[in-house]
Amino acid sequence: MYSEDDLLPISALQHLAFCERQWALIHLEQGWSENALTAEGRLQHEKTHEEASESRRDVRIVRALRLHSFRLGLVGQADVVEFPIGNLVDLPPKIVEYKHGKPKAIDCDEVQLCAQAICLEEMTGLHLEEAEFFYGRPRRRHVVELVPELRARTESLALRLHALTEAAVTPPAVWGKRCESCSLVGICLPETMQGKKSAKKYINALIRSSLAEDRVEEGGEES
Repeated sequence: MYSEDDLLPISALQHLAFCERQWALIHLEQGWSENALTAEGRLQHEKTHEEASESRRDVRIVRALRLHSFRLGLVGQADVVEFPIGNLVDLPPKIVEYKHGKPKAIDCDEVQLCAQAICLEEMTGLHLEEAEFFYGRPRRRHVVELVPELRARTESLALRLHALTEAAVTPPAVWGKRCESCSLVGICLPETMQGKKSAKKYINALIRSSLAEDRVEEGGEES
Protein backbone atom coordinates (compact mmCIF):
# COMPACT_ATOMS: atom_id res chain seq x y z
CA MET A 1 0.00 0.00 0.00
CA TYR A 2 1.24 3.46 -0.91
CA SER A 3 0.77 6.63 1.11
CA GLU A 4 -0.85 9.87 -0.05
CA ASP A 5 2.57 11.36 -0.81
CA ASP A 6 3.47 8.41 -3.05
CA LEU A 7 0.49 8.70 -5.40
CA LEU A 8 1.37 9.25 -9.08
CA PRO A 9 -1.03 10.57 -11.74
CA ILE A 10 -3.05 8.13 -13.82
CA SER A 11 -2.15 10.29 -16.83
CA ALA A 12 1.49 9.33 -16.27
CA LEU A 13 0.49 5.68 -16.54
CA GLN A 14 -1.20 6.39 -19.87
CA HIS A 15 1.91 8.20 -21.15
CA LEU A 16 4.11 5.31 -19.96
CA ALA A 17 1.96 2.76 -21.78
CA PHE A 18 2.20 4.86 -24.96
CA CYS A 19 5.96 5.50 -24.78
CA GLU A 20 8.38 5.40 -21.86
CA ARG A 21 10.43 8.25 -23.29
CA GLN A 22 7.31 10.41 -23.69
CA TRP A 23 6.46 9.70 -20.06
CA ALA A 24 9.96 10.74 -18.94
CA LEU A 25 10.03 13.93 -21.02
CA ILE A 26 6.70 15.04 -19.54
CA HIS A 27 6.90 13.80 -15.95
CA LEU A 28 10.64 13.83 -15.25
CA GLU A 29 11.91 16.69 -17.41
CA GLN A 30 8.69 18.74 -17.32
CA GLY A 31 8.68 19.07 -21.10
CA TRP A 32 5.50 19.68 -23.04
CA SER A 33 4.58 20.71 -26.56
CA GLU A 34 1.05 20.97 -27.86
CA ASN A 35 -0.18 20.13 -31.33
CA ALA A 36 -3.64 20.35 -32.86
CA LEU A 37 -4.68 16.95 -31.50
CA THR A 38 -3.63 17.64 -27.90
CA ALA A 39 -5.14 21.15 -27.99
CA GLU A 40 -8.50 19.87 -29.22
CA GLY A 41 -8.42 17.06 -26.67
CA ARG A 42 -7.63 19.47 -23.84
CA LEU A 43 -10.51 21.74 -24.83
CA GLN A 44 -12.88 18.77 -24.98
CA HIS A 45 -11.89 17.70 -21.45
CA GLU A 46 -12.25 21.23 -20.13
CA LYS A 47 -15.73 21.48 -21.63
CA THR A 48 -16.72 18.12 -20.16
CA HIS A 49 -15.47 19.07 -16.69
CA GLU A 50 -17.19 22.46 -16.75
CA GLU A 51 -20.62 20.88 -17.16
CA ALA A 52 -22.49 20.40 -13.89
CA SER A 53 -23.37 17.03 -12.43
CA GLU A 54 -26.93 16.00 -13.14
CA SER A 55 -29.52 13.24 -12.87
CA ARG A 56 -31.16 11.62 -15.87
CA ARG A 57 -33.88 9.07 -15.25
CA ASP A 58 -32.15 6.29 -13.28
CA VAL A 59 -28.60 7.64 -13.50
CA ARG A 60 -26.69 10.26 -11.51
CA ILE A 61 -23.95 11.76 -13.71
CA VAL A 62 -20.89 13.03 -11.83
CA ARG A 63 -18.16 14.88 -13.74
CA ALA A 64 -14.45 15.30 -12.97
CA LEU A 65 -14.63 12.84 -10.08
CA ARG A 66 -11.32 12.53 -8.19
CA LEU A 67 -10.07 8.95 -7.99
CA HIS A 68 -7.27 7.25 -6.08
CA SER A 69 -5.85 3.83 -5.32
CA PHE A 70 -3.44 3.32 -2.45
CA ARG A 71 -2.85 -0.24 -3.65
CA LEU A 72 -1.55 0.90 -7.05
CA GLY A 73 -0.29 4.27 -5.87
CA LEU A 74 -2.32 6.26 -8.41
CA VAL A 75 -4.45 9.39 -8.38
CA GLY A 76 -6.48 11.16 -11.05
CA GLN A 77 -9.99 11.95 -12.12
CA ALA A 78 -12.66 10.47 -14.33
CA ASP A 79 -14.35 12.64 -16.94
CA VAL A 80 -17.76 11.14 -16.16
CA VAL A 81 -19.02 8.50 -13.73
CA GLU A 82 -22.62 7.33 -14.07
CA PHE A 83 -24.07 6.10 -10.76
CA PRO A 84 -27.31 4.10 -11.04
CA ILE A 85 -30.14 5.36 -8.81
CA GLY A 86 -33.71 4.33 -8.11
CA ASN A 87 -34.51 0.74 -9.04
CA LEU A 88 -31.01 0.30 -10.54
CA VAL A 89 -29.09 1.30 -7.41
CA ASP A 90 -27.63 -2.21 -6.99
CA LEU A 91 -25.81 -1.98 -10.33
CA PRO A 92 -22.14 -0.86 -10.39
CA PRO A 93 -21.21 2.65 -11.58
CA LYS A 94 -19.87 3.19 -15.09
CA ILE A 95 -16.85 5.30 -16.02
CA VAL A 96 -16.97 7.20 -19.32
CA GLU A 97 -13.69 8.73 -20.52
CA TYR A 98 -13.82 11.27 -23.34
CA LYS A 99 -11.18 11.14 -26.08
CA HIS A 100 -10.89 13.58 -28.97
CA GLY A 101 -9.56 11.18 -31.59
CA LYS A 102 -10.24 7.55 -32.43
CA PRO A 103 -9.25 4.25 -30.77
CA LYS A 104 -5.48 3.68 -30.80
CA ALA A 105 -3.69 0.61 -32.06
CA ILE A 106 -1.90 0.24 -28.70
CA ASP A 107 -3.53 -0.20 -25.33
CA CYS A 108 -2.50 3.01 -23.54
CA ASP A 109 -6.07 4.35 -23.42
CA GLU A 110 -7.43 1.03 -22.13
CA VAL A 111 -4.75 1.00 -19.41
CA GLN A 112 -5.80 4.50 -18.33
CA LEU A 113 -9.46 3.49 -18.22
CA CYS A 114 -8.69 0.29 -16.32
CA ALA A 115 -6.65 2.23 -13.76
CA GLN A 116 -9.59 4.57 -13.21
CA ALA A 117 -11.89 1.59 -12.74
CA ILE A 118 -9.55 -0.05 -10.21
CA CYS A 119 -9.44 3.22 -8.28
CA LEU A 120 -13.23 3.48 -8.25
CA GLU A 121 -13.52 -0.15 -7.13
CA GLU A 122 -11.17 0.51 -4.23
CA MET A 123 -13.12 3.62 -3.23
CA THR A 124 -16.60 2.09 -3.47
CA GLY A 125 -16.03 -1.61 -2.79
CA LEU A 126 -17.95 -2.42 -5.99
CA HIS A 127 -16.70 -4.55 -8.88
CA LEU A 128 -16.80 -3.08 -12.40
CA GLU A 129 -17.09 -5.43 -15.36
CA GLU A 130 -16.64 -2.75 -18.01
CA ALA A 131 -16.04 0.94 -18.68
CA GLU A 132 -16.49 3.11 -21.74
CA PHE A 133 -14.79 5.63 -23.99
CA PHE A 134 -16.56 8.30 -25.96
CA TYR A 135 -14.32 9.01 -28.94
CA GLY A 136 -14.66 12.18 -31.03
CA ARG A 137 -14.33 9.93 -34.05
CA PRO A 138 -16.70 8.21 -34.76
CA ARG A 139 -18.63 10.04 -31.99
CA ARG A 140 -20.02 7.03 -30.19
CA ARG A 141 -19.30 5.03 -27.09
CA HIS A 142 -16.75 2.24 -27.12
CA VAL A 143 -17.08 -0.44 -24.42
CA VAL A 144 -13.92 -1.84 -22.80
CA GLU A 145 -14.19 -5.13 -20.95
CA LEU A 146 -12.12 -5.04 -17.76
CA VAL A 147 -10.74 -8.53 -18.27
CA PRO A 148 -8.03 -10.09 -16.04
CA GLU A 149 -5.37 -9.62 -18.74
CA LEU A 150 -6.00 -5.85 -18.90
CA ARG A 151 -6.05 -5.59 -15.11
CA ALA A 152 -2.74 -7.47 -14.86
CA ARG A 153 -1.19 -5.26 -17.54
CA THR A 154 -2.36 -2.12 -15.70
CA GLU A 155 -1.05 -3.29 -12.34
CA SER A 156 2.30 -4.28 -13.87
CA LEU A 157 2.66 -0.86 -15.49
CA ALA A 158 1.79 0.84 -12.19
CA LEU A 159 4.69 -0.99 -10.54
CA ARG A 160 7.00 0.02 -13.39
CA LEU A 161 5.80 3.62 -13.17
CA HIS A 162 6.86 3.83 -9.52
CA ALA A 163 10.18 2.11 -10.22
CA LEU A 164 11.04 4.42 -13.12
CA THR A 165 9.97 7.49 -11.15
CA GLU A 166 12.31 6.50 -8.34
CA ALA A 167 15.16 5.84 -10.80
CA ALA A 168 14.53 9.21 -12.54
CA VAL A 169 16.25 8.20 -15.80
CA THR A 170 14.99 9.26 -19.24
CA PRO A 171 15.04 6.32 -21.69
CA PRO A 172 16.71 6.81 -25.11
CA ALA A 173 14.62 7.72 -28.15
CA VAL A 174 13.42 4.96 -30.46
CA TRP A 175 11.59 5.85 -33.68
CA GLY A 176 8.23 4.15 -34.21
CA LYS A 177 4.90 4.68 -35.95
CA ARG A 178 3.48 6.31 -32.81
CA CYS A 179 6.02 9.13 -33.13
CA GLU A 180 4.09 10.59 -36.08
CA SER A 181 1.21 11.71 -33.84
CA CYS A 182 3.26 12.61 -30.75
CA SER A 183 3.34 16.31 -29.88
CA LEU A 184 6.81 15.88 -28.32
CA VAL A 185 8.51 14.65 -31.50
CA GLY A 186 10.35 17.99 -31.84
CA ILE A 187 11.73 17.64 -28.31
CA CYS A 188 12.38 13.90 -28.43
CA LEU A 189 14.09 13.87 -31.87
CA PRO A 190 13.64 10.11 -32.37
CA GLU A 191 14.82 10.13 -35.99
CA THR A 192 18.20 11.60 -35.06
CA MET A 193 18.62 9.57 -31.88
CA GLN A 194 17.21 6.16 -32.89
CA GLY A 195 17.98 4.92 -29.40
CA LYS A 196 21.67 4.60 -30.25
CA LYS A 197 23.25 7.98 -30.87
CA SER A 198 23.85 10.45 -28.08
CA ALA A 199 23.27 14.16 -28.63
CA LYS A 200 27.04 14.72 -28.36
CA LYS A 201 27.75 12.20 -31.12
CA TYR A 202 25.02 13.70 -33.28
CA ILE A 203 26.46 17.22 -32.94
CA ASN A 204 30.00 16.00 -33.58
CA ALA A 205 28.81 14.25 -36.73
CA LEU A 206 27.26 17.50 -37.96
CA ILE A 207 30.53 19.35 -37.28
CA ARG A 208 32.57 16.72 -39.14
CA SER A 209 30.19 16.89 -42.07
CA SER A 210 30.40 20.69 -42.17
CA LEU A 211 34.22 20.64 -42.04
CA ALA A 212 34.33 18.08 -44.85
CA GLU A 213 32.11 20.29 -47.01
CA ASP A 214 34.35 23.29 -46.30
CA ARG A 215 37.43 21.34 -47.38
CA VAL A 216 35.71 20.30 -50.62
CA GLU A 217 34.74 23.90 -51.37
CA GLU A 218 38.25 25.15 -50.61
CA GLY A 219 39.74 22.48 -52.86
CA GLY A 220 37.41 23.53 -55.65
CA GLU A 221 38.41 27.16 -55.40
CA GLU A 222 42.12 26.30 -55.55
CA SER A 223 41.66 24.27 -58.73
